Order: sequence, then structure tokens, then C-alpha cells
Amino acid sequence: MQIWTSVFAAIAAFVLTWIAGFWFIPLLHRLKYGQTILDIGPKWHKAKKEGTPTMGGITFIFAVFVSFIVGMIVFSATGADYSGADKAELIRSMAGMIMAVMFGFMGFLDDFIKVKKKHNEGLTPLQKIIFQVMIIAAYFATLYISGLRRTVILFPGGLQWDMGLFYYPVMGIGILYLVNAVNLTDGIDGLCSSVTVIYMAVFAVISGMLGMFGMRLMALCAAGGCVGFLMWNFPPAKVFMGDTGSMFLGGIVCALGVGCGVEFLMVLAAMVYILEALSVVIQSTVFKITKKIYHTKEGKRLFKMTPIHHHFELSHWSEIKIDAVFSTVAALFGAFAVVLAYGMFVK
Repeated sequence: MQIWTSVFAAIAAFVLTWIAGFWFIPLLHRLKYGQTILDIGPKWHKAKKEGTPTMGGITFIFAVFVSFIVGMIVFSATGADYSGADKAELIRSMAGMIMAVMFGFMGFLDDFIKVKKKHNEGLTPLQKIIFQVMIIAAYFATLYISGLRRTVILFPGGLQWDMGLFYYPVMGIGILYLVNAVNLTDGIDGLCSSVTVIYMAVFAVISGMLGMFGMRLMALCAAGGCVGFLMWNFPPAKVFMGDTGSMFLGGIVCALGVGCGVEFLMVLAAMVYILEALSVVIQSTVFKITKKIYHTKEGKRLFKMTPIHHHFELSHWSEIKIDAVFSTVAALFGAFAVVLAYGMFVK
């Protein structure tokens, strides 16, 4: 019954997100909530994408949250005991969902400032970091106070690393990196949504192996919401998810990995996001080093543009091709994570 409840919840998230687009996108047009494109990006972005409605992530945040809550209520009605054995599952999943919604709210503030001021600068970097650190701290505090104080990192082959209290700052930095990495992946039509569908499918399988019905419900609802959003965001996009949507998805990505207690597998499954953000770090580092070495105003660039999906875009790959290739890479890493999870948890 639990698996079917999760499947129906995923379908509901898909349908709600898809249907919401029919009235929400025209609303965004009327409000003139269009995306402002930076001049430093690919030149055709400003010509073709300027003014496309943003903050479309609101549609799937609402759909995923409602479907998830209804699913958890159904679980309770069909045997889950949230006052007893299943209490930990309720806390893990609800804390994770609330963390994701708060990240989405932060993204909404960022988007709202951008559209109101008609430029591509919303919250300052310092404001974003402070907001994100507060959200992460609240998430871990909730788990800790609730008695969920696991600090062990699991690896294949039965290896374990108990980090003690160092787990929280280290994993906090990891969440900070990964949430922003998901945000960076949302740079072309359909990319973040399609890659995230793969990630959610992977964690639906892994959480199923672990018997974590709340985590599986969260993963499948998020997958359904992403597919529903792809109906509107597939190239050429009729709406962008904005930081509102990508920050929310980043929160879900981290909530699943940490909530399931499989941080190592999370890194594998999230490799596309990680490489996207890493390309920015590498580009900046190479630029600064070569600038000093050659004593020039401009340093050397390893990539044509970062995040790395723009490198391929400037290499004349179509958006659909980039979506397909990046999703395939995500699927390969995800499949590897599932295989390792099977060896670790299925006896």
C-alpha cells in the first residue's frame, strides 16, 4: 500500500504542476515577472530568453508539498504509527521538506527583488549565505533535539566513519555547496528539471531499499513535480523555475541524502550538480593564477564559459542535446549509486 500511495502522490504532483502552468504562466506575464538576462552570458540568451516569466518553481513547490503532506496523512491512516515506531521517519521527512521549502522561500525573495528592480542581482552573496546557514542550522537542530543524532558516514564494503560533532559543520558545508550547485545547474531550458528527475528516481529506489516510506514519498513527489514542470520548461521554455524552484530542489536533494543516511551515495548521485559548481571554481582559480603568472589584466580560461553547460552551449550543442547528455551522465552515476546501495543494504 505504501508504494502505491507514493506513486499516486507522484502522479498528483505531476498533474497539479502541469495544470498550474495554464493559469500561473499567464499571471506571471500580466505581472511582468520576466527574467532579466546578464550581458555576460551567451549572446543569444538575451535575445531569445529575456522577458520569459520566472518564479515558475512556485507551481511545483506547491504541488510537491501538498502531495507529500496528503501522502503522509494517508500513510498514517493505513498503518504508519507517527507516535511510535515511525516517529523518526516523520521527523526526518518533515524536517527535510521544511528545509527545502525555506530554501525555496529564500530563492523567491531573490527572484522577487530581481524582477522588481529589473536586473539580475537580487539578494547579496552575504545575505544568501547567512540565510542558507540559518536554514541548515535549523534543520540539524531539529534532528538533534528530536534525538536523531547519527554522525556516521557509511561507505561500501561495510566501512564507517563516525565524525562525532564534526559531522554537523562538515555536512553543513556540503549542503551549502550542493544546494547552490543545483541552483547553478538551472542555466538552460529543461536541464535542472531533467537531471533532478533522475536523481529523485535514484533516491526513490534507495529509500525503498531502506524501508523509508517518507523519503521515498518525498523523492517520488519531487520527481512528479519536475516532470510536470518540464511540460512548460522543455526547450524552448515558456517559464523558468528561477531561484525559487532550483533552491527548493537543492533542499530536496540534500534532505534525501542526509535523511536516508547515505551521504556518500548522495555525492555519487549528485555528480552532475557537483561538477557544474566545480567547473566554476576551477575556471575562477585558473583565471586568477594565470593572471598573476602572465601579469596581464585578463587570465586564461579553461572553459569557454561556466557553469560547464554553457561551455557546451558555446561549442554549438543544442539545449536538448545538453539536457540529454547531462541526464545520461546523471543516470550512469545514479545507477552506480543504486548498485552500491544494493550491496550495502540488501542482504
